[in-house]
Amino acid sequence: MKNKYIIFDLDDTLVYEMDYLESAYLDIAKTMDAMNYKLLHRDMLSWYHNKFNVFNLLIEKYPLKNDVNLLEMYRNHLPDDVHLNEGAIEILDYFKNKGYKLGLVTDGRTITQRNKIKALGIENKFNKIIISEEFGSSKPDLRNFHNFTEHGISEYYYIADNPTKDFISPNVLGWTTICLLNNGKNIHPQNFDLDYSYLPKFKINKLIELINLIS
Repeated sequence: MKNKYIIFDLDDTLVYEMDYLESAYLDIAKTMDAMNYKLLHRDMLSWYHNKFNVFNLLIEKYPLKNDVNLLEMYRNHLPDDVHLNEGAIEILDYFKNKGYKLGLVTDGRTITQRNKIKALGIENKFNKIIISEEFGSSKPDLRNFHNFTEHGISEYYYIADNPTKDFISPNVLGWTTICLLNNGKNIHPQNFDLDYSYLPKFKINKLIELINLIS
């Protein structure tokens, strides 16, 4: 049996980044207006979707609370209501039980990404986790992917969602790249109108389809 290393992206692959945003906004809304936080939370999401600066609008609306560091609240938020995407836990356990190595490579701040991983309860699923802030470089830097290379591994797979930065480096390394297609919840749009070198080798609609691609 060939040894495999299966590496995942985090945001909009294993968990929807929008779920984290909604959870963090709810915490902030409760801090800014404990009496009317549900209405404020709805307004914040509306501002976000209409591409307004949510934090600037909050500061204008609640000037007496301008000492609250909204950005730090957002970054340090420990969510209690985020969940793995459909099929994620099943696929992680399936590959773990097959004896394959599992990795995670994600861009973002250490505290934010570690809090997501902790809330999801998946830290012990991975042999290695690389987060851009603590590693010192962001995707598509080749180092973020090359760090997973090790003796005895014959096949590498990378599952992610953003063609603009996710697949070009693992393609260079000869990995099998797989894109989870946007079902409408992704924060960033998917653009496949790119040079071939940026594109994934396969596309899937659900994570459970990986079983058919990685045997």
